[in-house]
Amino acid sequence: MSKPMTKTQLVAALADAMGADKKTANAALDALAAVVTREVADGGTVTLPGLGKVACRARPERMVRNPATGEQMSKAADRQVKFTIAKSLKDSVNG
Repeated sequence: MSKPMTKTQLVAALADAMGADKKTANAALDALAAVVTREVADGGTVTLPGLGKVACRARPERMVRNPATGEQMSKAADRQVKFTIAKSLKDSVNG
């Protein structure tokens, strides 16, 4: 298995694909991250065509178990970010 791509490598690849400099690519990546973060934090969903969908889901209060002690305890309701992979991405990886 190969190493994950770092942000520096991603910015360089994005700049090359865009035909722009690294500063512009870095700004575009940071802007995309900020927009997705803001929308999902507000409870919305963001679809990234060809990649998937980022959404925030509410989870109800539930009983959990401490694995160290086996003790049952109540965990408060919270929200969880989910990423659903697009079918086209799955097909390109598996095909």
